[in-house]
Amino acid sequence: MKILVTGGLGFIGSHTVVELQNEGFEVVIIDDLSNTTEAVLDGIVAITGKKPSYEKLDLKEKSKVKDFFKRHRDIDGVIHFAASKAVGESVEKPLLYYENNLNTLVYLLQELSLKNRVGFIFSSSCTVYGQADKLPITEGAAVKEAESPYGNTKQIGEEIIRDTCKVYPGIQAISLRYFNPIGAHPSAAIGELPIGVPQNLVPFITQTGAGLRKELSVFGDDYPTVDGTCIRDYIHVVDLAKAHVVGLQRLLNGKNEGNYEVFNVGTGKGSSVLEVIQSFDRVSGKQLPYKIVERRQGDVIQAYADTTKANTVLGWKAKSTLDQAMKSAWDWEKKIRGLQ
Repeated sequence: MKILVTGGLGFIGSHTVVELQNEGFEVVIIDDLSNTTEAVLDGIVAITGKKPSYEKLDLKEKSKVKDFFKRHRDIDGVIHFAASKAVGESVEKPLLYYENNLNTLVYLLQELSLKNRVGFIFSSSCTVYGQADKLPITEGAAVKEAESPYGNTKQIGEEIIRDTCKVYPGIQAISLRYFNPIGAHPSAAIGELPIGVPQNLVPFITQTGAGLRKELSVFGDDYPTVDGTCIRDYIHVVDLAKAHVVGLQRLLNGKNEGNYEVFNVGTGKGSSVLEVIQSFDRVSGKQLPYKIVERRQGDVIQAYADTTKANTVLGWKAKSTLDQAMKSAWDWEKKIRGLQ
């Protein structure tokens, strides 16, 4: 079966391509290289021994999307990662985010609506829940007003898919609401490649450990948590990639209970910022330099998943520990910095 992976050279996309190829799927990647490089293909080949098809294509160009599907009429499923994802940048450039994250989704769905049956996995986010009233967060939790244009694009994206599925029963869709993906492939052949200053905690930690940054800023230590720092659910990117494959197989095998489903993808366990730093210290044998600074606007105090639905209905479970994920992230950082 032939699967299209948009944004397939990005962090989560590339790991998912690896897992798809390991399961015997034929993969076609679309990526505009706005947040990655073509060298990621070499990493995928190093792990799987197989080179996926790849086209450099900007999904904002509707005519190019149409042309792609004319040339690839035999696509059985789509995993849609391609999107801008920096929360801070989305506040500064909302129109860029709405254009890039929503227009591209609409153009894809317009082409898929012409097919008799197709599986569609959407890369969503736990940001749709905002500051949850109750923990752990279930799929039934209220979707609150978004804290950022980025979060809003995920909410609207889910609404677009749900409305489309009501009219086009041939589109079988699942939204996976990720918590916090971290780590890298254990081979250290692929991993996270943030361009510029990292927006996420773990790449900032590993870059600080590698000497690229002087110290890590911890935003607030006066939250009502175990040690005063914010709590998140950190999931190993390989576990997350496997969730996409399991979700896609569910759709392709007709096991879904409706043509639109939603699943949380996390570990079910929250870790504080200081616990993540301690994990780095353990796996690296270093002492990470950090300082406590003022709270950051828009930060949710704590968020971690109730994974019951993903575990029982989807038949998927996260396997890696925080230390295993952190070690893989550190191994990747050392490799790309030539520190091994």
